[in-house]
Amino acid sequence: MIKLKEKYKKEIIPAMQEKFGFKNPLAVPKIEKVVINTGFGKLVVGKTGEEQKKIQQSILNDLSLVCGQRPALIKAKKSVSAFKLRKGMIIGAIVTLRGDKMYDFLERLIHIALPRSRDFRGIDVKAFDNKGNLTIGIKEHIIFPEISPEKAKIIFGFEITIVTTAKTREQGIELLRMMGFTIKLKILNPKSK
Repeated sequence: MIKLKEKYKKEIIPAMQEKFGFKNPLAVPKIEKVVINTGFGKLVVGKTGEEQKKIQQSILNDLSLVCGQRPALIKAKKSVSAFKLRKGMIIGAIVTLRGDKMYDFLERLIHIALPRSRDFRGIDVKAFDNKGNLTIGIKEHIIFPEISPEKAKIIFGFEITIVTTAKTREQGIELLRMMGFTIKLKILNPKSK
């Protein structure tokens, strides 16, 4: 099977040039980065310091297995009493993937993780923004092959944002469709642009 990076260079660039009329191969949209983030505020609120550390460590370990890179921690910017949240409390984690790690992650996402997720019939076109970036939510992290469901102490979800250099929504949709993402294509009406 051809690697995603090679497929982009050999097949996708010429196809995109033909479809959208790009004269220069460097003008063809590409994937810039993949951002994976998760919030675990609900899981740690109301727990003791020791329990919070255990939950955080479990989530960070699983996320670094999935991404192949250590996540950065996100702290609460302000205190919210209704959510029992104090300023400076660790409430999430974020990973930004670029280069080869990004392509490896996308290959696993396209070919293994998404087909394994429950009731997956394709990504809705609504998940794309006007610049052609895709944001999808993963409900259970155990759909990735690196995580064994029996050993997972906490099942958590996360959000994946695929940032492209596309100028329009159509270019972004076409780029990711050619990469191998299953996208539920609907006829776009002019009002939805």
